[in-house]
Amino acid sequence: MRIAVIKYNAGNIRSVHIALEHLGIDPIITDNPTEILQADKVIFPGVGEASSAMKYLKERKLDTLITSLKQPVLGICLGLQLMCNFSEEANTSCMQIFDTQVKLFPPEQKVPHMGWNTITELKGLLFKNISDGAYVYFVHSFAAELCNAQIAVTNYIYPFAAALQKNNFFALQFHPEKSGQIGEQILKNFIDLKG
Repeated sequence: MRIAVIKYNAGNIRSVHIALEHLGIDPIITDNPTEILQADKVIFPGVGEASSAMKYLKERKLDTLITSLKQPVLGICLGLQLMCNFSEEANTSCMQIFDTQVKLFPPEQKVPHMGWNTITELKGLLFKNISDGAYVYFVHSFAAELCNAQIAVTNYIYPFAAALQKNNFFALQFHPEKSGQIGEQILKNFIDLKG
């Protein structure tokens, strides 16, 4: 099983690497198009700022590479946001995989949304053996609006899409690599998906 973790100008790759090693996977950390295309599964993590991350991806044509992938792809945190149509963070046009907008939480509330929260309305194989209302770990100031692609919902100030899926593309707003046994099960479910 070849798992490629896309290396770009956004953090949290190390924690994803450690979580995968815990599952017996030695991933390739790469921005090499050939290695990404040859992988059985691709993980697109991210912590950072949307416009600078998109600029980095576009300069290396990784944005068009990602949208062309046919194997299962998992976006995490900023990875989810960059897979949407648009982010209010620096008014950034994103990859348009998921037909939804990413909005800043209202500034009068405590932002970022940081810590443990529940995921509900779970759908699909990514959440196999996960109970509705399970707790996972979030750190974010922007969130994707509810849409047809949502496969999990979280409520912070208002409901938002905690997870998305369209065809072979999956994405999580929360950090599975920081979400204990629940996050480990979700990563295992992704690894077990048929490509």
